[in-house]
Amino acid sequence: MEPNSETPETPAKPGPDGARRGSRFGLGSRRDVLGMLVFLALLVAAFGLKTEHFLSRQTVVTIANQTPDAIVLAVGMTLVLIIAGIDLSVGSVLALSSAVLGVAILRGHWPLWAAILAALATGSLCGLLNGLVTVGWRLPSFIVTLGMLEVARGATYLVTRSQTQYIGAPIEGIAATTVFGLSLPFLLALALVVLGEVVLTRTVFGRYLVAVGTNEEAVRLSGIDPRPLKVAVFTLSGLLCGLAAVAQTSRLASADPNAGTGAELQAIAAVVVGGTSLMGGRGSVIKSLLGVLIIAVLGGGLAQVGASEPAKRVITGGLIVAAVILDHYRQRPQTSR
Repeated sequence: MEPNSETPETPAKPGPDGARRGSRFGLGSRRDVLGMLVFLALLVAAFGLKTEHFLSRQTVVTIANQTPDAIVLAVGMTLVLIIAGIDLSVGSVLALSSAVLGVAILRGHWPLWAAILAALATGSLCGLLNGLVTVGWRLPSFIVTLGMLEVARGATYLVTRSQTQYIGAPIEGIAATTVFGLSLPFLLALALVVLGEVVLTRTVFGRYLVAVGTNEEAVRLSGIDPRPLKVAVFTLSGLLCGLAAVAQTSRLASADPNAGTGAELQAIAAVVVGGTSLMGGRGSVIKSLLGVLIIAVLGGGLAQVGASEPAKRVITGGLIVAAVILDHYRQRPQTSR
């Protein structure tokens, strides 16, 4: 990865200039958020004019309640991309965590709280292994997490015996708990976004992550070891996969061995649409949330207007490419100084 041209000499000090530029919710970020909100509003208005039922409370609630797992995965992916890494295993780790949750309840007759802890521990362990291998052998996270994608998916099939585990009442009560129609997992996902943004912008840990993604060598030379930070981020990503698994399993009331297929691409897409740099050193959890909502509204609206699945994928892919191009031109004035 090429270092950011704005990288300071000593980025590892608490509150370095480079970290503040990358993580503070300043004027530029507020302008970006406003632009994304306007685009989201225009998207909703366009689909509302095209179909009769899109602009309804039921549609809004349905779209919102289908996004908690995507939001949680996007939070983890944002942190991973900020340190100039990538995690391609999130979908498979979600499936494995969900499988452990289902098997613990159905075969092990564990109480719900213990099964949830087992799912979270499973995700955390997978993330920890990703971090340790990536850092310990200095391997590209792309390759390591691609391997974990296959390992976790294979383990999911073994644990579930390639059969969907129908859990039912023991787990569906979580998603059935609502406030003004919004499910508990969705509300908790929003709380997680707020927490993630606070950690990223208002804590030393968050500033260090931005500094590592901006220029890891400068961080190392300033006396801070970036390796524990990177391992912590991958472990956190795995933990959030386990949390996303709980949210998805509670919504579906079952653990599907094919769950999470393609979730890693959806998470990366949402984060990229939200403006997080694929080169590291810059990102916002709040904007990743808006990226998830934009893609969810786009998918829901296209479904209501009768667009085919191939057409939806073409349009969504085009949106992602457009977001990357827009971000490239937005950053050119900064990199040319």
